[in-house]
Amino acid sequence: MDELNRLSVENFRQAAKWPMVIVLDNVRSHHNVGSVFRTADAFRAEAVYLCGITGKPPHRDILKTALGATESVAWTYYEKTEYAIAQLKASGWKIVAIEQVEGATLLHRVQVSAQEKYALVFGNEVEGISQAVLDSCDMAIEIPQFGTKHSLNITVSAGIVCWEFVRHWMAGSIRAV
Repeated sequence: MDELNRLSVENFRQAAKWPMVIVLDNVRSHHNVGSVFRTADAFRAEAVYLCGITGKPPHRDILKTALGATESVAWTYYEKTEYAIAQLKASGWKIVAIEQVEGATLLHRVQVSAQEKYALVFGNEVEGISQAVLDSCDMAIEIPQFGTKHSLNITVSAGIVCWEFVRHWMAGSIRAV
């Protein structure tokens, strides 16, 4: 384990973070929530915002899949996703829906700015991101897909999108802040 250079929970909390927050809009599966915590930890996101019906720690299914990431990653619960979005916008975050909607930018065409902070919004496994939340987003991103299903599990989507943002920052020699 020492060879993996893993941070302790305390060191993680003090470490520089990438300027991204993951917002979960009414995600119903506790396993998905736990997996998103692991993704947030892996990519050193600033926080996870749990909104609406999204479960919150210490639910046993979240803890099971998070593998301790609920202790390292900062998180906040909001009764309504719109409250989280309003707070993030007021603090200067760019709100990005990860959703298949008209006008969405394909992920590989997104220009990630070193001067922006990004709130990445992922929606309910069946309904997606609510229309009220979509209406308040600054942009939408779609992950290109080439099979018959044209949908990915939220945890897979979160991993792909977070990596793509971090990859852009790393390629530009930007350091976590």
